[in-house]
Amino acid sequence: MNISTYPASELIVNPDGSIYHLGLRPEQLADTVIVVGDPERVPMISRHFEKIEYRLHKREFVTHTGSYRGVRMTVISSGMGTDNVEILMTELDALANIDLEKRLPKSNPRRLRIVRVGTSGSIQAGVPVGSLLASAVGVGIDTLMCFYDYDTPKEQQLKAAMQQLQQHLALPFEPYAAPASPALLELFSGLTQGVTLTCPGFYAPQGRELRAPARLKDWVQRLQSFEYEGLRLTNLEMETAGYYAMAQLLGHDMISLNAILADRTNGIFAEKPKEVVEELIVYTLDKLAS
Repeated sequence: MNISTYPASELIVNPDGSIYHLGLRPEQLADTVIVVGDPERVPMISRHFEKIEYRLHKREFVTHTGSYRGVRMTVISSGMGTDNVEILMTELDALANIDLEKRLPKSNPRRLRIVRVGTSGSIQAGVPVGSLLASAVGVGIDTLMCFYDYDTPKEQQLKAAMQQLQQHLALPFEPYAAPASPALLELFSGLTQGVTLTCPGFYAPQGRELRAPARLKDWVQRLQSFEYEGLRLTNLEMETAGYYAMAQLLGHDMISLNAILADRTNGIFAEKPKEVVEELIVYTLDKLAS
């Protein structure tokens, strides 16, 4: 956008100097950010902090900024779906890289380290309930990236795989894909790695059918059977690909970590889901502080 300043209708700043949806001011954002879908998961994480500097709550965006083992961190909830991810990532980047008073980009870009701590369902036997998975690649079958100047990274395998996936699923649009930050993938290399499919809903888009009839039958089996040169979909959720693509566009390091709570092939759900999520929280904090 070639403009001298961002107009008030595009960059909306609240009277207290905070960004529109998140309600955060620049000094309240740490360089290390943990993002979660569920607002109730924010205090589950921040209770491990030695100190909490800020607690804020605006809409579904609950934010705690503090420190864990001397590392300053921000934990913030997004709510569910890539529409919320788009708002969250855009406004985090604005806090980091736009002077909100002058409405101009800052001269020295700030690169955030962002980690999603979320839940997911497995569609492959090698990813059992109770396991923890790092998304090496996020694949989106939502349409968020149709509105951005974004193309799946030019690695031939990923580009060809998305074309094959479109045909395999008979989608009217081409899915998009984006990789995790190599540095963060290395940091969390102790986890199982997978290819995470980001869906635009929880029920029919993930193959669930209650009273509303789903158009696409045997959806999980179709997802499970997709394979292209060794690339297979391992798990389903609703945010990862949006996070990865927005991070690519904005220049931030991003990884999605998943607590596997459901086995969609065998219809199993974790008996103690909070314990699985807590294991992922502690593991994530320890790695980020290492």
